[in-house]
Amino acid sequence: MYSTTSAGLDAGALREQLTGAVTVPGDAGWDEARRAWNLAVDQRPAAVAEPETVADVVAVVNFARERGLRVAAQGTGHNASALAQRSLHDTILVKTHRMRVVEIDPDRRRAQAQAGALWADVVGPASEHGLAALAGSSHDVGVVGYCLGGGLSWLARKHGLAANSVTAVQIVTADGRVVVADAHHDADLFWAVRGGGGNFGIVTAIELALYPVQELYAGMLAFPVQRAAEILRAWREWVRTVPDEATSVGRILHFPPLEDIPAPLRGQSFVVVEMAYLGDEASASELLAPLRALGPAMDTFATVTPADLLQLHMDPPQPVPGVGDGALLDVVPGEAIDALVAVSGPDTPLLSVELRHLGGAVGRAPEGHGALATLDGDFAFFAVGIAPHPAAAEAIEAQLDVVKGAICEWDAGRRYLNFSESAIDTRSAFTGPAYQRLQAVKTLVDPDDVFRSNHPIAPID
Repeated sequence: MYSTTSAGLDAGALREQLTGAVTVPGDAGWDEARRAWNLAVDQRPAAVAEPETVADVVAVVNFARERGLRVAAQGTGHNASALAQRSLHDTILVKTHRMRVVEIDPDRRRAQAQAGALWADVVGPASEHGLAALAGSSHDVGVVGYCLGGGLSWLARKHGLAANSVTAVQIVTADGRVVVADAHHDADLFWAVRGGGGNFGIVTAIELALYPVQELYAGMLAFPVQRAAEILRAWREWVRTVPDEATSVGRILHFPPLEDIPAPLRGQSFVVVEMAYLGDEASASELLAPLRALGPAMDTFATVTPADLLQLHMDPPQPVPGVGDGALLDVVPGEAIDALVAVSGPDTPLLSVELRHLGGAVGRAPEGHGALATLDGDFAFFAVGIAPHPAAAEAIEAQLDVVKGAICEWDAGRRYLNFSESAIDTRSAFTGPAYQRLQAVKTLVDPDDVFRSNHPIAPID
């Protein structure tokens, strides 16, 4: 049975066991300690632990289990809103940001990253060796959380989901054991954490496959937002013809008038096509010719290194308050584009409304895959707005409902954990057999449901 209050938490006793920090309500640093990267999220756990070692993590897990408390791991808190929608009064929030050691093995083409490592910690050093990781679009997204949820990168159509390029994990289980799981050891647990989310244990380190990429061709084409329907329709037809080496996004962007936004974009609205292409400039120019013929107002395409991809999507360079949500779409015909554009104009409170082209390796289950083998559908949809105060958050949530309602006819009925920022029925993110297997693994490794996550898998009753 689990405590319904945090009265069983003796912060002093836990502090004595950790080299890292423990913060509880009333402490001077409480608000900073409980803060997520998404500043719109109000996390109120029983305590926050900031471990510095694997032994610290083991101590927190043992401490919580013995006192009837739960544990939730968090690297950055980009996707913290779904977790915060569940009561955390009986939960120790384990923030792993002090554990950021990364090692690149260029001979084996592997990266090993501790639990708190960000993609910037991996991508830059790997790129120096002519190697690319299947990184997210933002430099400060946590490597572990991104991979546990699936991982949709700029190289996804060629190399699939990042979760299926994970080669090993070190994980602390509910009984306080430190397990190294891979294809040959604790194979069921290894399968579950690759795309099944973060409530099977606390992953303290992860090993990833890297891919030989010295350079690639990437950038964006920006057009006046008044041409959104025309450009996105043309982009939709264009993606039917592209090879797996091309991964692209079509989006409507309404830039706020903020100083850290480049002057040509600040306070302006555009329809944008972004692409990363594993090829040279000559073949890329041929590929892009139909879109360039539409006369973009801005063209940033150039030969870049894998490290440069972290800036391509123009994600915020620091924590922000945001509200967003996403979906998977079976198909996106012209009518769907028109419906999306009609509810995404300059008067919307949304900052970005985007479609990410899927297919290619994202839609093919690789041998030895994890719990999330593929993302089924033609596109992933995601929309987000900046919410500096509750009234703004309410307006964004209302508009998200409008936008999702406009395209519901083409909704695949499946969810992608990393694009689901509200609490969902987690069964909708997996096939029936995969969810049943996830439940079986959860029951085996955490029958008392010690671990919590933003999108939990419940043990079998």
